[in-house]
Amino acid sequence: MTTPLLAPEALAELFERAPVSLWVEDFSALRQQFECWRAEGVTDLRAWLLADPNRITTCSRLIRVLQVNRRTLELFEARDLDHLTANLDRVFRDDMHNEHLEELIQLWNGATRYSSETVNYTLGGRRLDILLNAHVLPGHEATWSRVLFSIEDITQRLQAERRLHRSEQYARGLFEHSPVSLWVEDFSAVRQLLEMLRAQGITDFTTFLRVHPEFVDRCMQEIRVLDVNQQTLNMVGASDKAHLLRHLPEVFRDDMRSHFADQLIDLWNGKLKQQREVINYSLNGQPINAHMQFAVMPGHETDWALVLVSLTDITARKKAEAYLEYLGNHDVLTGLRNRTFFADEINRLERKEAWPVSVIMLDLNGLKAVNDELGHASGDALLRRAGEVLAKLVDKPQVAARIGGDEFVLLLPDADADATQALTQRLRELVDLNNQFYQAPHLSFSMGVATRADGERLEATINRADQQMYAAKRSFYNQADFNRRQTQEARD
Repeated sequence: MTTPLLAPEALAELFERAPVSLWVEDFSALRQQFECWRAEGVTDLRAWLLADPNRITTCSRLIRVLQVNRRTLELFEARDLDHLTANLDRVFRDDMHNEHLEELIQLWNGATRYSSETVNYTLGGRRLDILLNAHVLPGHEATWSRVLFSIEDITQRLQAERRLHRSEQYARGLFEHSPVSLWVEDFSAVRQLLEMLRAQGITDFTTFLRVHPEFVDRCMQEIRVLDVNQQTLNMVGASDKAHLLRHLPEVFRDDMRSHFADQLIDLWNGKLKQQREVINYSLNGQPINAHMQFAVMPGHETDWALVLVSLTDITARKKAEAYLEYLGNHDVLTGLRNRTFFADEINRLERKEAWPVSVIMLDLNGLKAVNDELGHASGDALLRRAGEVLAKLVDKPQVAARIGGDEFVLLLPDADADATQALTQRLRELVDLNNQFYQAPHLSFSMGVATRADGERLEATINRADQQMYAAKRSFYNQADFNRRQTQEARD
C-alpha cells in the first residue's frame, strides 16, 4: 500500500501553520541575469560582484517573494505579505550582505540547496540571527521560479553562545594573566593509589609514609599537569608549556617531597582544600619558596580529576626572613654567633643538664693598638681573621661566638678536658698558620679553659674560664710592656 498524498488544502494548511518561518520566492529573474553575465564572459562571480557592490543589490532586487507563512509575519513583525515585501530593504541590510554574496556564488556554481547563518532585521529594527536553508523546488531547477526558504530564529542561542564565549574569554584571561602561578592538575591517579591502600587495610597513613617514603615519589609521578598560566612559565623559567611539561621532574624534586607528603596526609584525611609553604625548583636549579593553595574543584570531589593549585613566590620574603634571623644570631663582622645566641645556648644546655661541657674564653690581643696605630679598618680585618680561625676550629654542636669587642668564646658540648686541651693545641696551630699567611698585624689570643664539673652550673664554669683568660691577658700585656721598654731603651 502507498501512503496517500496530502490534499492541496492540507498542504496549504501545513505551510501556513509550520513552526518555522517559510518563504516561497521566485529567482527566475536572477537566473536570467546570471545567464546574461555568463554571455558577457563573466567566469568569476565573486570578483565580478566585489568589483561593484551595487551588483549585489541588483541581484537582491531581482528576487520576488511570492508567499510567506504566519510564523514569518510574526517573526518579522509584519501585518501581511504586502507590508513585508514593501519593506524588504529594512529586513535585508547591513551585515547580511557578506552571507548573501556567498549564497549567490553557490547558486552560480549550480547548487540547488544551501544553508547559511546570516542576519535579518524585523520591521521594528530588531536584529535577528537566523539559520537559513534554501531549496530549489523539484521541477523548477531549470528556471529557479520556485525556491523554498526556511528560517529559524537562532538569536537567543547565539546570544547565549556569545555570552558563554565572553565568559570563557574572561575566565581564561583571569587564569592566563593572574599575577600568581596557577596549575590545573589531575589527581585522579593519586586518589586511586590512596584508595588501594585503604583496600589493603592501611589505617595509619602517616606511619605508612615513614616506612615507605618511596610512595611519595610514586604519587608525585602520577600527577598529570593539564594547564599552567604565563606566570608559572615566568617563575620556573620555561619558554612555553610544552617546555615545562617535558621537564616537570626538575621542578618537583628534593625538598618538596616532605611538603608533598604532608599534602598527601591531608588528602588521606579528606582535606580537599589546603594551603602551606612549599619548595619547588626553577629549571635552572634554583629553589623557589612558594605559598601554595590547593583545591579540588567543585564536582570532582569523588575523583580529584580537576585540581587548582596556586603558587605565590615568596622566595624574596624567605630570604629576607633568613637574613633577619641570621642577623639576630650572628656577628656580622666575623660571621660567628653573637652574644644573644651564646646566651640562649647556655640556657639550653643548662636545662638539658648537659655534661661534659667545656668552655674556652678568648681575648684578641692588641686590638686597641692596631686600631690606634693602623686605623679601625685594620682592626676590623684582624677581627675577621680571628673569626676565620675560630670558625674552622669547631663543628656542630660546638659554638664559636663573638661576645664583645675583642672577646670570643668557644662552647664545647660533649668535650671533656682532654678533648678541650687537644682543641687549644689545634687553635694555636691555626693561629700560627694564619700569621704566616697574613704576616702583620700579628694575631694572638689570651685564653682561659674550663670543663664543667659534675653538678656545677655553667655560669660557674664560664667564670673559671674567664678568670684564666684575664690572668693570661695580664701576663701578655705585662710581657708586651716589658718588650716595649727594652725596645725604647735600645733606641735611647
